[in-house]
Amino acid sequence: MPDPVLHNISELPPVEAALIRALGHRSIVLIGMMGAGKSSVGRKLAVRLGLPFVDADSEIEQAAGMSIPDIFEIHGEAEFRAGEARVIARLLEGGPQVLATGGGAYMNVATRALIREKGISVWLRADFEVLLRRIRRRNDRPMLKTADPAATLRQLIDVRYPVYTEADITIESRDVLHDVIVGEIVERLCEIVPGRAP
Repeated sequence: MPDPVLHNISELPPVEAALIRALGHRSIVLIGMMGAGKSSVGRKLAVRLGLPFVDADSEIEQAAGMSIPDIFEIHGEAEFRAGEARVIARLLEGGPQVLATGGGAYMNVATRALIREKGISVWLRADFEVLLRRIRRRNDRPMLKTADPAATLRQLIDVRYPVYTEADITIESRDVLHDVIVGEIVERLCEIVPGRAP
């Protein structure tokens, strides 16, 4: 049976088709904080490029047979991080795809190295105020179940942002249409992917 992604290349506009050919088997890996828009932007990016979209958190929940908040509560963060690293390593073997990762995934040195080897990393960078406004709408963030979620978020940003700067591409996540963000990602991918040998 032919690869559906390769089969779809002929149906893509020339810019996107050239990008997919240059990408080869590598994944486009979205990194960034919770609330940065990795899943929603990732789905639209995948549609535009004719690639499958994979959400690492959903895959982790499926592998564990429980929700991420439950994994944190029952097994602790260390066990969650170990499982997360295993799942992402497996997923990176399945490119090309658009892969959205959890906020802490890129902090793992081995995971970062694998993403560099088997993917192109895109950091969706969002300001503190944007993230706080978005995550306040939801109550399923284990890392923010603290007495002062805003202070916790600020601490996470201070620790993670210096590491996120290692990503291949940085795109500002802000309150515009997702298609605008997707367009910016595609533009930057077209600049760097052809020059980065698989």
